[in-house]
Amino acid sequence: MTRHSVWLGRLRAPVRWGMIAFTALAAALWAILAVLLILDPENAAGMYEMIRPGGRPLVIALIVCLSLALLFGSLYLSDFIGPIEPRPQGFFDYVSLVCSRLAMIAIAFIVLVMFYEVVSRYVFARPTLWANELSLWIAAFIFLLAGLYAMQQRSHIRIYVIYDMMPRWMQKASDVISVSLICVFTFALIWGGYNDAMRRMMRMETFGTAWDPPIPGTVKPAILIIILLVAIQAVSNLIADWNKAPEKHTDEPDEHEIEAMRRALKDD
Repeated sequence: MTRHSVWLGRLRAPVRWGMIAFTALAAALWAILAVLLILDPENAAGMYEMIRPGGRPLVIALIVCLSLALLFGSLYLSDFIGPIEPRPQGFFDYVSLVCSRLAMIAIAFIVLVMFYEVVSRYVFARPTLWANELSLWIAAFIFLLAGLYAMQQRSHIRIYVIYDMMPRWMQKASDVISVSLICVFTFALIWGGYNDAMRRMMRMETFGTAWDPPIPGTVKPAILIIILLVAIQAVSNLIADWNKAPEKHTDEPDEHEIEAMRRALKDD
């Protein structure tokens, strides 16, 4: 990844220290809760209480610190871009970059959760009630945020056979039509799903299992919010690409991209 700042500038160092501080605090609080769980398992807070933190200040503090650690971590990592990532150009690119880094961190969380479950199940013969559902919960947000990131990176599948034969003004017209269709779809989805999403969120509808996380009550509103962000990103792409020279797309491998990947692997 690039070492120079993409957008934070002088704020990179404070954001980095914020990430480290809140991560350390979250780890310390987690360790305290783990010790309390060992010493007094009947009254200590476990994973069931993590999603029901009422009246448990340590759990609330852990959730706050973990949330801030994720926020600062996403901000910090968004200040770096990989060798094959284009530099942000649109007005909404930075928001999408931050969300993409949050999704990348979330993937690591899923790996940790599943590793814990495998060890707990097959080494200690004590499977958890929450690992599978927590992984599913996190994966839902990763899937949604990945769509936003793909839109920012212009990585969604496109067929250029006819598009490349068009003059530039017709390509622009096609882009406007495409973005308009995305916006119409977004409007229809929000119009049709808003009431149901609000009902689920207001009652924080749960999954109906032993751990019973509020997956429907959080994922359904997130779908509407993130699809709106995708539409905004599409508009941002349209504006950023409006005055660009036409590109020719071929089936040949991108030599610049391959060379950038080689350099990245060599640096690692």
